[in-house]
Amino acid sequence: MVLGCGVDDDGNPKLLLRDRLSCGVDLYNADAAPKLLMTGDHGRVTYDEVNAMKTYATDRGISSSDVFMDHAGFSTYESMYRARDVFDADSIIIVTQEYHLYRAVYIARSLGLDAYGVACDPGEYHGQIWLDAREILARNKDFLYCIFEPEPTFLGEVIPI
Repeated sequence: MVLGCGVDDDGNPKLLLRDRLSCGVDLYNADAAPKLLMTGDHGRVTYDEVNAMKTYATDRGISSSDVFMDHAGFSTYESMYRARDVFDADSIIIVTQEYHLYRAVYIARSLGLDAYGVACDPGEYHGQIWLDAREILARNKDFLYCIFEPEPTFLGEVIPI
């Protein structure tokens, strides 16, 4: 599972997302993951993380049939919940940056998924202090979400991976 985190105005993945995608492609090519679940925000016609993510993977030789898209992964919590309930996953490898990985794995395991994580941080990121500050707030929110387990914005029919 590659977690979305932003595309630019032209619809291309931003640096953090490119790093995540590169890592996801590497895991797929190493046979660590037989399928890729691209999860991100596609809540508006003019903003589409998941199709950009799929294009990145298929441009690097991954079969389109091995790339699943979660168009309603509006948050890390919603992505994990939907992986379990919409995509029928029971075991996942989560691909994200280290600062975010602990929360992502915690959420997945709290929701009953057999989850492991791979950090992709090939270098320093501009604005890391803001990412870290946001992460503190998100951890508090998601801790409560894991206790109360609210449903995500959208569920939908099951699409088993």
